[in-house]
Amino acid sequence: MDASTYAARRNVLRTAVPKGAILIMGNAEAPKNYVENPYPFRQDSHFLYYGGISQAGLALLIEADGSEVLYGTPEHRDDVIWFGPHATLDDHAAAAGIAATADIGGLADRLGTIGDGGVAIHFLPPYRAERSFVLAGLFGIDPREVEARTSIELVRAVNAQRSIKEAAEIVEIEDAVAVTARMYEVTMRSAEAGRTEAEIAAIHQAVAVVRDRRQAFEPIVTVCGDVLHNTSFANTLEDGDLLLVDSGAESPLHYASDITRTMPVSGKFTSQQRDIYEVVLAANEAAINAARPGVTNRELHLLAAHTVASGLKDIGVMKGNVDKAVAAGAHALFFPHGLGHMMGLDVHDMEDLGDIVGYPEGEERSTQFGLAYLRMARKLEPGFVITIEPGIYFIAALIERWQGEKLHRSFIRYDKLDDFCGLGGVRIEDDVLITEDGSRVLGPGIPKTVDDVEAAMAR
Repeated sequence: MDASTYAARRNVLRTAVPKGAILIMGNAEAPKNYVENPYPFRQDSHFLYYGGISQAGLALLIEADGSEVLYGTPEHRDDVIWFGPHATLDDHAAAAGIAATADIGGLADRLGTIGDGGVAIHFLPPYRAERSFVLAGLFGIDPREVEARTSIELVRAVNAQRSIKEAAEIVEIEDAVAVTARMYEVTMRSAEAGRTEAEIAAIHQAVAVVRDRRQAFEPIVTVCGDVLHNTSFANTLEDGDLLLVDSGAESPLHYASDITRTMPVSGKFTSQQRDIYEVVLAANEAAINAARPGVTNRELHLLAAHTVASGLKDIGVMKGNVDKAVAAGAHALFFPHGLGHMMGLDVHDMEDLGDIVGYPEGEERSTQFGLAYLRMARKLEPGFVITIEPGIYFIAALIERWQGEKLHRSFIRYDKLDDFCGLGGVRIEDDVLITEDGSRVLGPGIPKTVDDVEAAMAR
């Protein structure tokens, strides 16, 4: 991607939002515990998409006449001491195909002049409190008014444009998945009894670090797969455990990957683990095979849910009519999350824009437990990149609550669940491109059948 790529993207956006000026804010540094000790910097993904500049403290203004200005802090003569030779504001602008630069200290005055002239200024909703205060200062309004001033027209235009991935973006995502595949290769060889989750997490992430790649999100590396967003690495692996790893490296241009695999610490699945794993794999593959333009992601989710419920009925954990069980949401005791989400520059692509990304206009999320957590329900289109990540979990507290409330007793065999509590959870996740006539799993193959996982873990 070069200056022409970013200029073309801005031209598309300008055409979609033809009236008014467009303000795209970059991120500032975020301090951990004092100003000079920031968290690792990550640029705002919208700013990356339209400008490609990973530098803190910038703003891009596209004026009503189409002229563009990159705002930033002018160079200080001592900057070279701390940062060495580096790109200047003018250099960044040239790389993004932006003709003019200006001191960000003058941005508020320029916005005031534009506003006084009766021209609308479009900007996206902030997802950091600090951004709300910055925008409030720029527009001279109360921070509590910022959300109401955001532009739904700009939100819709950005969503429509970023949802369809260009060929160069697919290359970036596949690059990220390739590094992630190598991470899983090393992890499957390393996961064994006696090692800690922290040790496995270090081995896993080191593959990306030595390639100067960041993680797209904080990885999950846990033998407690029934805790869906487990951020602890405190446990020691034991034979009989299932290790669930959910992670993804970024590409050089910050595109995400997001892969989950579940593996037996002993190197071999027990018969019970294998039964559950095969059901999840069947749901994963059924959804991938059915993914194509015109199908809604809600339909894929319900297909996966039906596959899970049917498989659990065969195992003896569920009972009754599978269609009715899924319609009632009984399967969500074991599969409580959505099938997947959009992916691109964000691992949950554009989630900062809200449900407009995952739901068509006029359609709201279900309130049913499980289905309510479906991040994306809209109709699939060529160029979408989505995750497909069904799972089965035995969550003791949830089972106890449902059983106490006598929920779905026509579909759940509570008397059989004691045999499965302690198994944890199984999730299998792939990154999938929607093509003109179907779908394609991105990146190199990462072991996911029982035989392939066990072979990858053979020592």
